[in-house]
Amino acid sequence: LLGGSRMNILRVDHVGIAVNNLEETLKFYEDVLGLKCEGTEIVEDQKVKVAFLPVGDTELELLESTCEDGPIAKFIAKNGGRGGIQHVAVRVDDIEKAIEEVKEKGYKMIDEKPRYGAGNAKIAFCHPKGTDGVLLELSERK
Repeated sequence: LLGGSRMNILRVDHVGIAVNNLEETLKFYEDVLGLKCEGTEIVEDQKVKVAFLPVGDTELELLESTCEDGPIAKFIAKNGGRGGIQHVAVRVDDIEKAIEEVKEKGYKMIDEKPRYGAGNAKIAFCHPKGTDGVLLELSERK
């Protein structure tokens, strides 16, 4: 790595997948793939209903918008009405330190401070302009 990194990325935490209908999509993941949903959760400030499906030591996070103007609804609209991979999250051991390092190295954060995410995580998104279009989430879970 250029300049090295002090950030400690532990693993891929989850892959966020935007879906039009959470219940319908869960049928495929559970009935066909044999994955087990650990329950659903509504995250009001992100305007989403989420379901986590563990896969080994990572998870798939299915996201359904709870309103017409939420970020997931906008993503699906931009994607021609279809869902798809919306973000990739990496687990870090210290999210505040990770955010500072991204900024120190000249990259923009969407979230300058951590906010609450599903699964009781502290999260922050890196701006996709610095990641060649990938929406990358930093996630800290204890």
